[in-house]
Amino acid sequence: MGLWGRLRRRLRPPRRLRFTREGRVIVILAVGVGFAAINTGNNLLYLLLGWLLSFIIASGILSEMTLKKLGVERRPPGRVHANQPFLMEVVIENKKANRASFSIEVEDLVGATPLDKRCYFLKIPPGKSQRTSYRHTFVRRGLYTLTGYRLATKFPFALFRKSRDVDAPVEVLVYPARVAVPRPPPRSTVRGDAVANRIGRRGEFFGLRERRAGDDRRDIHWRSSARTGRLLVREYEDEHARHVVIGVDNALPDAAREAVTDGALSPAHEAQVGAVERAISVAASLAAAYLEVNWTVELCARDCHIPAGSGRMHEARIGRALALLPYASETTPFAAIPPRVESVLVTPRGVPAANRPSATTVMDA
Repeated sequence: MGLWGRLRRRLRPPRRLRFTREGRVIVILAVGVGFAAINTGNNLLYLLLGWLLSFIIASGILSEMTLKKLGVERRPPGRVHANQPFLMEVVIENKKANRASFSIEVEDLVGATPLDKRCYFLKIPPGKSQRTSYRHTFVRRGLYTLTGYRLATKFPFALFRKSRDVDAPVEVLVYPARVAVPRPPPRSTVRGDAVANRIGRRGEFFGLRERRAGDDRRDIHWRSSARTGRLLVREYEDEHARHVVIGVDNALPDAAREAVTDGALSPAHEAQVGAVERAISVAASLAAAYLEVNWTVELCARDCHIPAGSGRMHEARIGRALALLPYASETTPFAAIPPRVESVLVTPRGVPAANRPSATTVMDA
């Protein structure tokens, strides 16, 4: 946070007041009655002025009491995709032992700007908690930070809306949008149906590599280890699994990347950025489709490589990498696609780029 941000945070008032229409009427009426009472000296007007002022003061005291000792927790779902609505759960706890809180509004903040949705709680009993959810949609993938939340109330007389901001950052990782992709064939359960380049115990000999933690001692090739002075283990072709490499070209021309950084996108640049985003979404959906039918999936992009793996944890690993995948320069090298395996290269339509690797299938997004 910069110097101006820290200074603004220190100088920020603990409460904000915004008068409602009824509140403005009461205040204008109180000012008018006050002038009339001073000019005329009428005791009845002084009595009415005192009643109006006590009405305003009581509203301020009661609203302050209802905002005190409230704790809020926001719980985003496990996975959020771009352009897909999700529910953000909001849990509010009243930490007061003997006083309830009424008419509480909670809204998330991005910087000083609230989101377009808010949650409303009519009554929170003392020592109790309540929960609700609001629906929101992020239009782009990436890591979003909700910097805090705003508590507000119009209790008790709706004369003004009193609020306070609380700094409580919550990060929400937005995965690429889901798109329809061709469904891959399921992994065969018949031995010998397909061969993929991954470690296996029953396949043919594939090569030697350095020993890693967890490797079976029976796979150590002692003769080669003695010759090189390093522990080398055998790798085998696994006959039970299929292996696919999914490549995605995340290159953008320099002018388009500068426009993204400056936030001044021309229509041409917007089209190029949209094409790259569609390619990333297609790659993420392809990875999920292959992993769903038990394939081994490897991800390659410019300056990004996720080794082969399978299962739900690997799907989350690929999804996170694609959610945070930056736009690369056209000169950035592409991660090498291994030979002798099935591979799909997803390229953004209408965005020319160099240094693209060869693949068995090329798909224009």
